[in-house]
Amino acid sequence: MVRGKTQMRLIENATSRQVTFSKRRNGLMKKAFELSVLCDAEVALIIFSPRGKLYEFASTSMQATIERYRKRAKAKEALDPPFVNNIVQLEHLNHEEAASLIKKIEQLEVSKRKMLGEDLGSCSLDELQQLEHQLEKSVCKIRARKIEVFEEQIKQLKQKEKVLQDENAKLLQKWESEGGDGGVNNEGGEKMLNYAESSSPSSEVETELLIGPPRRFLSIH
Repeated sequence: MVRGKTQMRLIENATSRQVTFSKRRNGLMKKAFELSVLCDAEVALIIFSPRGKLYEFASTSMQATIERYRKRAKAKEALDPPFVNNIVQLEHLNHEEAASLIKKIEQLEVSKRKMLGEDLGSCSLDELQQLEHQLEKSVCKIRARKIEVFEEQIKQLKQKEKVLQDENAKLLQKWESEGGDGGVNNEGGEKMLNYAESSSPSSEVETELLIGPPRRFLSIH
């Protein structure tokens, strides 16, 4: 009788699953041994049973083969650019995932056009109301942010105004201390006032005034 094709899925019966595991494990180890002998290949095989039991085969040394694999993997990772790895990962995406991503992109494009007021002919009343509600929420957020920006700018301008006022006061104080017009006028006024007081008749300067003919001085011989 011709053997039927085995379906690749989990075997539900535990006994059948264990029997299949033992047969396939032995066959896999036999193939690994044949490959190493016939082709002079370095082969290492590690198998864990469903219960965690370890089965292994190595044509030379398991540890040496693992170390060789690690060095080879590191060298390959260093040589391959990052974008090459990304391309390989994208190639491994199946068609269903790719189709799902394309569908999501198309939905986003449609939603974007509707937000811009385009392609609204196919929208129902509920969709239009929902779209209007979303736009109103967006406008409220934009206005709130606009007010925050205005307040920040006003705060900065007030700070600049205070700095300018302080600098103006310092410059004015420095100008007065170095002798501005006001200082010169005050000093000149004080000098003129002192001169006027010193030259006035009411000044307290002792003088000797004589009225009448000049005195005659007698000489005593």
